[in-house]
Amino acid sequence: MIRIYGIKNCDTMQKVFKWLDAKGIAYEFHNYKEDGIDKATIGLWLKHFPIDKLINTRSTTYRELPEAERASITNKSKAIALMIKNTSIIKRPLWDFGNGTFLLGWDEKEVSKLV
Repeated sequence: MIRIYGIKNCDTMQKVFKWLDAKGIAYEFHNYKEDGIDKATIGLWLKHFPIDKLINTRSTTYRELPEAERASITNKSKAIALMIKNTSIIKRPLWDFGNGTFLLGWDEKEVSKLV
């Protein structure tokens, strides 16, 4: 089953939910705000995505971080700690198709190829 990670009130996530529901595609949703995220999951994602793609550097949360914290994303362990502490900086949606295939972001054409 598809597992989608994100934040429920995000506009992009709302588009994703609407699209999946309209297509009748089953999915599980992991809400960072309510459920948090763990080091092992982020470590798995980092096998598929570079840190600078996984962290949404255009987000308000990221831009409001002190410069030292923003600079820390070049260090893998510090970047993981930052994502655990500030889940809003993780790009969304993050798709786990359950077969070792992951996708970052919302691209209807790309998702359609994978579902």
